[in-house]
Amino acid sequence: MKRRIFPLMILASMPLMQAGWPLAAAETRPNIVVILADDMGYGDVQVLNTSSTIPTPNLNKVAADGLTFTDAHSPSAVCTPTRYALLTGRYCWRSSLKRGVLGGYSEPLLENGRSTVASMLKKNGYNTGAVGKWHLGMRLPLTGDKADTKVWDGDPGIDFGGVITDSPIHHGFDYYFGVSASLDMAPYVYIRNDGFTMKPTIQQQAVKFPHFIRKGPRSDDFEIDGVLDKLTEEAVSFVSESAKADEPYFLYMPLTGPHKPAQPHERFRGKTSLKEYGDFVHQVDWTVGEVLKAIDASGESENTLVFFTSDNGSYMYTYNEAGKKDHVDDVTVQGYRAEHHKANGNLRGTKADIWEAGHRVPFFVRWPAGIKAGSVSGETITHADIYATCAAIVSASLTNDEAEDSASLLPILKGEAAKRGAPVINHSINGMFAIRDGKWKLVAGTGSGGRQQPKGKVDEKPFQLFDLEADLAESKDVAADYPEIVERLTSELTAIRNDVRSVSR
Repeated sequence: MKRRIFPLMILASMPLMQAGWPLAAAETRPNIVVILADDMGYGDVQVLNTSSTIPTPNLNKVAADGLTFTDAHSPSAVCTPTRYALLTGRYCWRSSLKRGVLGGYSEPLLENGRSTVASMLKKNGYNTGAVGKWHLGMRLPLTGDKADTKVWDGDPGIDFGGVITDSPIHHGFDYYFGVSASLDMAPYVYIRNDGFTMKPTIQQQAVKFPHFIRKGPRSDDFEIDGVLDKLTEEAVSFVSESAKADEPYFLYMPLTGPHKPAQPHERFRGKTSLKEYGDFVHQVDWTVGEVLKAIDASGESENTLVFFTSDNGSYMYTYNEAGKKDHVDDVTVQGYRAEHHKANGNLRGTKADIWEAGHRVPFFVRWPAGIKAGSVSGETITHADIYATCAAIVSASLTNDEAEDSASLLPILKGEAAKRGAPVINHSINGMFAIRDGKWKLVAGTGSGGRQQPKGKVDEKPFQLFDLEADLAESKDVAADYPEIVERLTSELTAIRNDVRSVSR
């Protein structure tokens, strides 16, 4: 394994050089890989849901080889805001996006000058790459007056041969390959660095679930069921080539599945008894395995830090009614009877909700040089914490206007009995807040704030209070029994919403 030695004066002050920390990890900056699944639920991974019949051998092994966080949360219950928080270490509701998600043609959400984990690591000597679904907006080239140049249905007049002036390579990434937004959103054309790889020649028509897709322009080489394979190929190439260089690398790989369209490649069809969605989850697991194989083949697996998680919970409903038609009976049904599969485990709700199924997600960390295999942590954490964790690993100092909601998980990775030190804030698609402090969860509104009924209203009282230690399924609202807890958490949430940061330095 190539060694990237720190100067002695830096080594002496590094936070890694604490009692019990492996010498190899202290002497060498690790490669860092973040794999972000799209809409994978807590119950989709066998190691977290032993009743699941979907084979997830690669994710099971990541958990066995590293650390499992059992109380990990996406900052939001939907795509765009979670990506913003993961990359910036800042909750997205502090940005201009207060609810919902962006589209495939949306303007950039990341503010000019806003530091990202990629730009921070780049300053610290890392080669940085991103492969996959961006979904944070790009400044796409236009052909001129939109009304006169619109060619494709749903296309605002994009010059597919022009230069994208705001893309991932303008936010700290040396390299990017992927798609502008979710796989069900046009344009269906690959992007490499600051340009489209081809001009579209096909008018993609709308398709219903499970192969759900909106109409819009598509290029010849863009096959829906081949996108994950293409992203895998690019990620494997990035790992293999980067491992040959002297500097460490950072790879951010936001996948396009198992988000809709739930359309697995032909070679994965029928591999599970759970039809399209089950087969697609299995393919996502295979995708992760291919990246891990590339890391192992590079000879640098010992000192490569791999994060795996999901941007929010699954969109698949759980039906408790006996005999109700589900995805196994009819693939056009977006849900499973509990006897077949619980994509979100025993959690309440679904993707987009403020309830646990919306944002409690799988979260595994593998780092053989720095993490004891088979470790488990029940600490409440969030994706925003990845930023400060990476900064601590490379001993980077963070400014006051950087990673404002990110807490370093490094002590937990090292096996210390450490706490995050700040409440975790969650956010639904409709803008409903929740605050977690210990076993208590306060929901600042009525209902789910998302898809599950009752949807309720944001900031409307009475607020909901749940004791997740005694009632993880959120079956009983105990707000009336603990008015003092409601008052305290309401004050804490208000203070964090009104402040510019939630984590002190």
